[in-house]
Amino acid sequence: MNAPSPLSHRLQGFGASIFAEMTALAVSTGSINLGQGFPDYDGPAEVLQIAQAQIASGNNQYPPGIGMPDLRLAVSEHQQRFWGLTYDPDSEILITMGATEALAGALLGILNEGDEVIVFEPLFDTYAGCIALAGAHMVPITLRPQASGRYEFDVDELRTSITSKTRMILLNSPHNPTGSVFTLEELQVIAEVAINNDLIVISDEVYEHLIFDNKRHIPIATLPDMFERTITISSGGKSFNTTGWKIGWACAPAPLLAATRMAKQLFTFAGGSPFQPAIAAGLRLPDEYFIALARDLEEKRNILMNALTECGLRPITPEGTYFITADVRGRRSDGDGMQFCRELPQQAGIVAIPAAVLYDPRHENEGRHLVRFAFCKQLSTISLASEKLRAWA
Repeated sequence: MNAPSPLSHRLQGFGASIFAEMTALAVSTGSINLGQGFPDYDGPAEVLQIAQAQIASGNNQYPPGIGMPDLRLAVSEHQQRFWGLTYDPDSEILITMGATEALAGALLGILNEGDEVIVFEPLFDTYAGCIALAGAHMVPITLRPQASGRYEFDVDELRTSITSKTRMILLNSPHNPTGSVFTLEELQVIAEVAINNDLIVISDEVYEHLIFDNKRHIPIATLPDMFERTITISSGGKSFNTTGWKIGWACAPAPLLAATRMAKQLFTFAGGSPFQPAIAAGLRLPDEYFIALARDLEEKRNILMNALTECGLRPITPEGTYFITADVRGRRSDGDGMQFCRELPQQAGIVAIPAAVLYDPRHENEGRHLVRFAFCKQLSTISLASEKLRAWA
């Protein structure tokens, strides 16, 4: 049969995931998988126990399409408690199947054919796919390592990227995979561009509580004149080590939320019934829980950073998230991060992800020499991985 591929033209170019390839390598070589960004340990017992009790009590059918009232209330309380943002739980908060569904709903519910979306690369690969499905076009602004020791963007590049077709800015802070936490000054520039050009902003803030070195997360919706044009997205997966539960949310003024909901309801309608009360309880945990969560990850970051440095790689210090990116040219003169990641399991017993796949294909050379390691693992896992890297050195 010589029929053409049935794949939609909008998804042409989106091939097999590098994550699947690296995971298979981890299994076949018995390596420690620092490629995928999910914890290998459970979240707080009080959250897990509520989910178990909900299942046992029969809370296993569809929840309301916008989410259970108590979780919407808990999200509203959380936004007020931590960020000073006020959302009506009945009209301005939508519970979704993970942050990814909230992102997909916002992008597919708002974008029209030919619209342009500003994104900051390297980026979470779902962004590109959802923008393509909407028939829109991605306009990447590249974050580059600076002498400051963090990834930053060029302000002029952002400003000159705006055209008559620009509809939206998609922001991710704390940023995966660079670990940068956007500063107030950087957010003010983005807000100025959004306001002057009447753009919608989608702000992916799933790592909002995973911040180190006394840095501060600032939701862009808190800046003057930004609330009414911003959809803020987060989830319980990263904050409570429950990535498999897929409980996320979107917070926005009612018109923006209605557009997001219109698309979202066509995906799953609703789900995660026994997990929604558990995440509501998690959001109401005391401040000490969130402080300890970040402190634990910061310790693991430091251990892995030291090992990467000692084995001749050049890690860029993340200010937040689960990830460290490192420059491989200290160990591989040709800077081929893809081949580096394919060889590292056999050489050191460690799996990482080549960062080049997280860039727009037109700019993949920007990340060719960079690889990403995840440190959201048990302390024993990070310690063993660090020993392996030192032995490899």
